[in-house]
Amino acid sequence: MSGEVPVAVVLVAMDDEATPFLQLASDVGEPERVGRAEHRRITLAGQPVVLVRTGIGFVNTTAAGTTAILRYGDGVPLISAGSAGGLAKDIAVGDVVLGTRLVNADADARAFGYVLGQVPGMPEAYDADPGLTDAVRRAAADAPGAQVLREGTIGSGEKFVIADLAAQLRADFPDMLAVDMESAALAQLCHNFGVAFVSVRAVSDLCAPDGTEFLTHVDDAAQRSARLVASAVGLLAG
Repeated sequence: MSGEVPVAVVLVAMDDEATPFLQLASDVGEPERVGRAEHRRITLAGQPVVLVRTGIGFVNTTAAGTTAILRYGDGVPLISAGSAGGLAKDIAVGDVVLGTRLVNADADARAFGYVLGQVPGMPEAYDADPGLTDAVRRAAADAPGAQVLREGTIGSGEKFVIADLAAQLRADFPDMLAVDMESAALAQLCHNFGVAFVSVRAVSDLCAPDGTEFLTHVDDAAQRSARLVASAVGLLAG
């Protein structure tokens, strides 16, 4: 397993989101600390994968993602996994969101003619890689039992979204399904390096007035995301 080119790098923010991947893996290497991130080589669905626990937020995830690209090569896709807050009014806790479009919910340079969510000099949004999104769709279709897969926009920002901010985001971004604190940063990074990217996040909360709902459901959301990502990874090679 050591030194083998991975079929993907899976990035999660927290230990809670890394645990189900380690449980699903048939082989788990020793952790390696790189800055604040932790890299592990694992075998997932029979494929070599690097699991990176990045830390929360844009800077931590971008630093870890950059290291991953430089270490493992720009031909290895990056997958953002874990939990998200459900923003759309018809979304439910436990739904899995395939982020086909990623937006920086904090970016606001409208004073200079950019659209809301657009970083100056960057696209208005970042599209996920078609091959990766197809693998996730096929994995969801093959999953046993009910697998609610929603496709659309994931927004990311540096704020944990609770009720008041959620209301503003719904008004500003009416097509946004879910929000997290990492995916759009990774999407911009991958755009800059020409690396394939997708985000697969399960809804842990509905942007409630506090973090209680998130703490109650984050483990289940992490497991749902990990199971689907693992199945998709198994479809990537060959």
